[in-house]
Amino acid sequence: MGAETRRLIAERAAREVTYGMMVNLGIGIPTLVADYISPSLDVVLHTENGILGMGGSPEPGHEDGNLSNAGGYPVTIQPGASFFDSAEAFGMVRRGYLDLTILGALEVSGKGDIANWIVPGKRVPGMGGAIDLAQKAKKVIVLMSHTTKEGHPKIVQECSLPLTVKEGAHMIMTERAVMKVDRGELFLLEVMPGYSIEDVLNTTEAKVNVGHVRRQTIEE
Repeated sequence: MGAETRRLIAERAAREVTYGMMVNLGIGIPTLVADYISPSLDVVLHTENGILGMGGSPEPGHEDGNLSNAGGYPVTIQPGASFFDSAEAFGMVRRGYLDLTILGALEVSGKGDIANWIVPGKRVPGMGGAIDLAQKAKKVIVLMSHTTKEGHPKIVQECSLPLTVKEGAHMIMTERAVMKVDRGELFLLEVMPGYSIEDVLNTTEAKVNVGHVRRQTIEE
């Protein structure tokens, strides 16, 4: 997936952020969402490594080696930001203070099951905070590519990879579509630029309910 496509998904996800929210952004495409949140919304961005009040990406050449998100990428901070250790960061998550978390995933089922931490046989540094985030945030949005590099669907009937959380996703956004999960069913809300409803359905294994679908345009 190209950089422009990743940013298109991130920009769309940013529209789900509303005034005064406390938001956590996962590693990968979700990290880019910070660059599209309007300062007028007074949103507070939370990171697992201990920042409350994170900002977007710094201008090239203005990176601070002491400021990074949970993925290790440089960030800025907003006025009034605070710093703490990971134990306090996860305490905020586990107490249910997050209004929204935006995560990446390897697979999502039609019921909203999320698998995003391991591919069996491959080395990983650990589970990270996805289990806590997906269980405790009030709303969970998943951002990912619609298919694997081989063209296999990543929105599946049942996840084949180890689960991070069962029925945790509320929305799924890819380069092809925006979907919501409601009471164990998957609904197509929007088709992204350059794709059709048929493109989405033909590359989605899970059953998708199609009603009044909105087509996005590049200008949006």
